[in-house]
Amino acid sequence: MNFFEWLTTKRKTLGTMNVAELRAQEMLLDNECNRMSAKVRKVATDKQKLVEQGAQEKTPEMRRTLAQQYDLLHTEQMMVSRQLNIRSKERLTIARLRMLRENQPTTRIGGTGRVAIREADMAKIARLIENDSITSEMYNERLDEILSIGHEADEAAAGLSPASEELMKIWDDMDHGLIKDTTAAFDEAEKRMRERGAAEA
Repeated sequence: MNFFEWLTTKRKTLGTMNVAELRAQEMLLDNECNRMSAKVRKVATDKQKLVEQGAQEKTPEMRRTLAQQYDLLHTEQMMVSRQLNIRSKERLTIARLRMLRENQPTTRIGGTGRVAIREADMAKIARLIENDSITSEMYNERLDEILSIGHEADEAAAGLSPASEELMKIWDDMDHGLIKDTTAAFDEAEKRMRERGAAEA
């Protein structure tokens, strides 16, 4: 039974969970996402080792074996990545609902004090989660629309903070070779945060 099957078949559904219960589910999904991320990284490392080993190996039979192992690892990586995409979207759903309850008690809440999630909303959410072509970023926008958050949502909660945006830029600079290593990236991040703090003071 997967996460959403549990939510829709047990007595406690998304619409009836309180903040503490949502937070508990969010932590479970955090742990699962971390485990899957570690698995994806490990498989990627193993694939790289196979490529290096094949480059040194001159025997066609051994190279064929290594190539087959690489193919198996690649398939495993794609399967785990798909599950990670699904779990990430599930975690985002729980986190968004928890924030609604904590910070926006008047948003789509009835007299019982619970976020009103219709069956049609649940069906739409489930389809988006299972759709591999919908990334977490795309799902974030669709989820806000479904929950009628839109422009009413706190931008700091719905998107990236200025500090997060700076770090994203630094990682992009690393991708393009403008920053050489993580130590330099950290120093640059700290420098930009200090400059931003001084400018806002």
